[in-house]
Amino acid sequence: MLTLAEVEKLARAAHAAQTDKAGRPYTEHLAAVAEGVRARGGGQDQIAAAWLHDAVEDGALSRQWLDDAELPSSVKEMVLAVTKVPGEETASYTARILATPGALLVKEADLAHNADPARLAVLDEATRIRLTRKYATVRALLGLADPHMGMG
Repeated sequence: MLTLAEVEKLARAAHAAQTDKAGRPYTEHLAAVAEGVRARGGGQDQIAAAWLHDAVEDGALSRQWLDDAELPSSVKEMVLAVTKVPGEETASYTARILATPGALLVKEADLAHNADPARLAVLDEATRIRLTRKYATVRALLGLADPHMGMG
């Protein structure tokens, strides 16, 4: 089985050329989500899934790679649960996350970092509004409170 350090190294290498919507290295997002999972009490498998949570969706690693990877089935299941399928209804996506043990915590950490006001502040207004609404809808369907309510 791959160690957590090996998973992190693989994820960093796979996403090395990517940047986020603000032009920041995408690996910063992966590290923040992994740390968010750890800080929320997530276990090693959930932290591994956090490092890989966007790998298949973004095409950084193939579905075949994930299927063949020396990872616990729970890690693979969480990664696939949080991987949005093109054209998929948000309700279907969130139902899959809720049905997959451990995946909700990974998505919660992902949403918390994506919706961070400091990250959103550097985006143009239309993008910021669109993403804020999108994240609020997903949080609501997952039964998650807004982590930024009452702040500032």
